[in-house]
Amino acid sequence: MSAPIVFIDGDQGTTGLQIHERLQGRTDIRVVTLAAAERKNAERRAAAINDCDIAILCLPDAAAREAAQSVVNPAVRVIDASSAHRTVPGWVYGFPEMTQGQGERVAAARRVTNPGCYPTGAIGLLRPLREAGLLPGDYPVTVHAVSGYSGGGRAGVDQYEGPDAATAPAFQVYGLGLAHKHVPEMQAHIGLSRRPFFMPAYGAYRQGIVLTVPLDLKSLGANAETLHTCLARHYAGSRHVQVLPLGQTSVMGSLDPEVLNGTNDMWLGVFHNAEHGQAVLAAVFDNLGKGASGAAVQNLDLMLAA
Repeated sequence: MSAPIVFIDGDQGTTGLQIHERLQGRTDIRVVTLAAAERKNAERRAAAINDCDIAILCLPDAAAREAAQSVVNPAVRVIDASSAHRTVPGWVYGFPEMTQGQGERVAAARRVTNPGCYPTGAIGLLRPLREAGLLPGDYPVTVHAVSGYSGGGRAGVDQYEGPDAATAPAFQVYGLGLAHKHVPEMQAHIGLSRRPFFMPAYGAYRQGIVLTVPLDLKSLGANAETLHTCLARHYAGSRHVQVLPLGQTSVMGSLDPEVLNGTNDMWLGVFHNAEHGQAVLAAVFDNLGKGASGAAVQNLDLMLAA
């Protein structure tokens, strides 16, 4: 039996390059990409996508929609790493740990949409609390996250590693119009009836995310132990998501966004002050790992094993 063909459409960007690197040396699949001269040839791209077993789309949203629509071979399965299909019916959300049975749904799917980097952390922290009834759907959720500049794609990398790198800011907050494209994704997959606030930022380092969500324990009628127990139960036995013990978070004075770089892992933690009735949920992961390329390869492996 021949090895399944995996076509990476758009392997020149940060996500596509890392997916290609993560698949190097594997003998169970045959990875196909297009030569530089063929990348903008619509006929050649359509032929490649219809001749593969699984296509991974690492494209801008409009191009990803076009590529998905070009699939006429019913045997072709698709993983879309863009944000084009993350709230579209018929596409399975590719966060296997999100809820019970999600991994099985990914494995059986014909169309999988890879989660966004920031939503991975926010959903990972809050979806279990929503399912357990600990977080009301109308709670005023606020999400703050700092990512490495690779989160801005090739433009972000050029800004910090190109000829004008000396003038790049050490830290920049963006999304001040409160209309970031990840917000609907967060709201839909957390299960919120109220639009969350989201404030993203880039730091002057290449990759890695620290994402935090403040919670008022008094208004929730919960304590840190209850929240931690919920998360720990949800992710018990998970290979890639680890909930840090309360004993560990209680003595941690800081979080390093780069600590999990190069992996597909994510750490979740509950930090709290019992006296003030406040808690901060935190997620740490690689924006190019569990937040993008690593997640795509995890989903690919689930689909190949089905």
